[in-house]
Amino acid sequence: MARIKVLGGTGHGGEAVVREAVRRGHAVTSYSRRPAAEPVEGAAYVTGSLLDEDVLADAVRDADVVFDALSPRGDMEGKVEALFERLLDLVEGEGVRVGVLGGASSLLVSEGGPRLLDVNETPAEVMAEVQTGITKLEMLQRAPSSLDWFYLSPAASFGAWIPQRVTGSYRTSDDVLLTDENGASEISGADLALAVLDEIEEPRHRRRRFHVAH
Repeated sequence: MARIKVLGGTGHGGEAVVREAVRRGHAVTSYSRRPAAEPVEGAAYVTGSLLDEDVLADAVRDADVVFDALSPRGDMEGKVEALFERLLDLVEGEGVRVGVLGGASSLLVSEGGPRLLDVNETPAEVMAEVQTGITKLEMLQRAPSSLDWFYLSPAASFGAWIPQRVTGSYRTSDDVLLTDENGASEISGADLALAVLDEIEEPRHRRRRFHVAH
């Protein structure tokens, strides 16, 4: 059993990870600014801002894995990068593995090809979120070799606003975007959570980014 702390554990991706981690018998604590609309039985919940040093320190304390599913939206816009830097400082030397739910924009559309970001028109209202995901990946890549981390890029279509086709399976890639026979790149929250917990239980992507899609 692992002690897993999920930052942003009431959002779409974070809640799915909390739910799957509890289902597998892990000790799970969710951290978020707002109470869970539908709390997962068996999970612990801390409501508060991770910009508060005490709350962030608690999220690291007694953890085996800290999974960051924070979104830089609303009053968190422009603040997540500094928070993430502080998180990495806190886990240094503590033996805590860090996982990050990132974005798909930095994935390559083909082997050796351009990034998805460079070929798709990104709406201005989400550009800050895209850049935050890229910055987090770069920070992890520069982190000392003693830090154990993984960074998960979901499919291009991922979020509560898309139909949730739950298959109980997923495909993986490193840096190249996965699409189906119709050219779609999709993953449900539940299936992404399978990939996260599989990685926590049997690490295969230490200090690496990987990508999942149906």
